[in-house]
This record gives sequence, C-alpha cells and structure tokens, in this order.
Amino acid sequence: MAERFDVVVLGGGPGGYAAALYGASTGLSVAMVEESRVGGTCLHRGCIPAKALLQTAEVLRTVASAEEFGVDAGAPTLDLAAGQRRKQQVVDRLTKGLESLLKGRKVTVVPGTGTVVDAAARHVRVSDGSELQGDALVLATGSLPRSLPGLDFDGLRVLSSDHVLSLDRVPPKVAIVGGGAIGCEFASYFDGVGSEVVLLEALDRLLPGVDVEASKAVARAFGKRGIAVHTGVVVGEVAVGDAGVTVPFEGPKGTVEVEVDSLVVSIGRRPRSEGIGLEGSGVEVDGRGYIVVDGRMRTAVPGVYAVGDVVATPALAHVGFAEAIVAIKDARGESPLPVDYDKVPWGIYSHPEVAFAGLTEEAARERGHDVVTSVHRFSGNSRALIVGEPDGLVKLVAERDGPLLGVHVVGPWATELLAEGYLAVNWEATAADVGALIHPHPTLSELFGESALALTGRALHG
Repeated sequence: MAERFDVVVLGGGPGGYAAALYGASTGLSVAMVEESRVGGTCLHRGCIPAKALLQTAEVLRTVASAEEFGVDAGAPTLDLAAGQRRKQQVVDRLTKGLESLLKGRKVTVVPGTGTVVDAAARHVRVSDGSELQGDALVLATGSLPRSLPGLDFDGLRVLSSDHVLSLDRVPPKVAIVGGGAIGCEFASYFDGVGSEVVLLEALDRLLPGVDVEASKAVARAFGKRGIAVHTGVVVGEVAVGDAGVTVPFEGPKGTVEVEVDSLVVSIGRRPRSEGIGLEGSGVEVDGRGYIVVDGRMRTAVPGVYAVGDVVATPALAHVGFAEAIVAIKDARGESPLPVDYDKVPWGIYSHPEVAFAGLTEEAARERGHDVVTSVHRFSGNSRALIVGEPDGLVKLVAERDGPLLGVHVVGPWATELLAEGYLAVNWEATAADVGALIHPHPTLSELFGESALALTGRALHG
C-alpha cells in the first residue's frame, strides 16, 4: 500500500522544495522525493556556488586594485582551494538550514529517485522501495547541462558548469562556448582569477534576450579587460589532446583556431523529464523534453503539476518558487493568477552585473507600444566613481505618457539595484511617479531616479 499525502513532490530543487514548504505552511501533508541533498542544481551546482566563486574573483580584483585607493596591499595571490572550501561552507550552511526548515514544517523527505507509476492516481515509486500517493503530484525534476554534439565532458579539458564549480586549478587559457548568462558569468570568473579568456557566441551579440544597449555595455567592459569576445561564430570539430584543446570556429573574420587549456561548454540546460515514468502516462512532453503546462502549472493529467526547469519557462530559481506557489494554490482550489513571465526579475552576475525586468526596447516596439527611453550611465554617477566601478548604465523603457515597460541595469551591484525597477514595472508606475520620489545622494540607486526624471522632459543632471 502506498503511503498517502495531500501533496507528493518529485524533486527537491527550488521548485520542488518551494512547493513542499509552501504546501506545508498551508496545512497540507507533504512528501518530497530527492535523490541527493535538498536544494537542487541552484544550491549545489549552480546559483550559489557560482556566486561564491565570483565573490572570490571580486575580492581578488579589489585587492589587486587597492593601491588606486591609497592602500598598499601588495600583490595578492589566489588560494583556490581556500576559495573552494569557503564556497562549500556557504552551500553546506544553506543546505542544513533548508533541511531544518523542511523538518520544522513536517515535510517528509524521502531519499531516492522517484518514478511515476500511475499519473492519474498520483502514484510514485521510490528507488528505496517505498511508494507514495498524493491528492496532488508536483513534478520538479530540474535540468542537466547541454553538451556539444559528439563532445563528451571529461572534467579536465572539456568542462560543464558542474565541473567549473569544482575546479582545483585555474586554467591559464580557457575558451567558453556560449555567451549567455552562464557563459558571461564564467568569463568574468576566469578573467577575475587570472585566466586568458576566449568567449564564443553563435548569435550576433552577447546575452541574447537582454536589451541591446545593455548587451553592448557588457561587451565593451569585457573588451576593456582583455576578454576576447567573438560573436556570430560557428564552432567546428573540437580536438582534445593531452596538452589542451583545439577549438576551431568560423565567423565574420573567416576560420580561426584557438589553443586553450580547457573548454567550457555553456550552451544552456535541458529538462530532466526522461526516465521518470512519463511515457504513456498522459502527461504531455514537447519535442524538446519540456513538460507542457497551462498558466496554473497544470499538466494534461488532473492533479499533476510541473514547475521549475522541467517546464519551458525562465530557468530561474525564483521563477520556480513562484510557479510552486501557483501550483499549490491551484491544488487547494484557490484560483491563483498565473506568473507574468514578461515581468519577472533577471539577474546576471557577470562583471559588470546585469539585471532587468519587463520588456526590452525592441520587444516593446514589436508589440506596438509607442516607446520612449532614457539612458543614464554610471560613468557620471558619483558613487560608481567612488567605488571604482564606472562601467554600465540604467535604461528605462516606457510607453509615451504611460507606464514603465522595462528597466535594465548594467553596472555595480545591478542585481541589488533592480528591486525598485521591478516593483515599478509590475505596479505599472509612470516615469512621473518615480521621478517625483527622492533618491538619496550619493548612491548608485539615484541613477534610476535620474533616468525616470529625464523621461518627464525635465532632467536634473543629464
């Protein structure tokens, strides 16, 4: 006999554990199946360890430039093993906290790999032999790194994101295939710790999907630091040898070959929907492997939901959180509003950072909006100059005489600065609404206020 719960969750990453925690907080009995430690890719092989290592690179960069601020710190050296230990301490502390939180909410965490036996009955079998049945089933099995065709990850010469986060050495020269968010973060990390970096992107610019001006600002900053950025290129057949990797690519300048110590493949992730019992279950899976859901995260089988990276929505932990809340509310019959994916906040932890919410200028025009924009650069911001980070900008996209449609920030602590812009876009504030508010001086945040004020036609500083 299967043990019964109100909700059974398959997967303990952000989407899964959020469903478990939120469901339990509403009084539901919840079981969550997780084959490893709770936290998923984000906590163990993604967001958290990546940002911890990026912080190591930032500290190294800061100390190296200390003399500019009148501080003689000497020439800093990197102890990557110590940086890795600190990263793991952060991960372990957060994992223990999450485990305690689940225990405190009385969530039953079942170790093992779960398989759907009968989707209509929300019946799951776990690799430890236990069987679970729920009034609702939430599928949150996450994703895996994509690889290049015919090229296997070996952890030494050809690296996935998982491998990068556990390296015990700094490769002297590294090529990164993929100029999206993860690729730009890795380029910033390797550059910060002393690698020579070659960044290859198939499309015509870095960070596809980011506003064009924001993308160009990142490319300029990368170029100033010596990161070799090649866009509009096609990578050829890679040759892996004992001494390194030969990476040929064809682009606007013809065919080029680079010799590197390691190659990082950063071309995105694929949903992990295979091998969990969905074949013939009635749960629809599209041609790319994503589970098909509606606005309330419902699959084609009543009572079965899917959230997080296994569905074709932005692969962001906080989006997984939001989707989990929608799923649980629907399971409780509360008729939740769907997630508005156009307006979710995005954060990219490259150097400089990128953060945005809402529509790009291009997308807004394509949708027929009468668009006006305002751009102010950190090169004229007093706090940015004080901290020595003048690269970047704030760009506002608005409907003429209407609400803000998008806020785009590139620069120091952009991911922390976005909150005000995110609220403004989601609350449909106008430039006049924001421009009337006082922003403290000298701060990085005042650039947002300056940009809004400029949209009213009565700029102050620019």
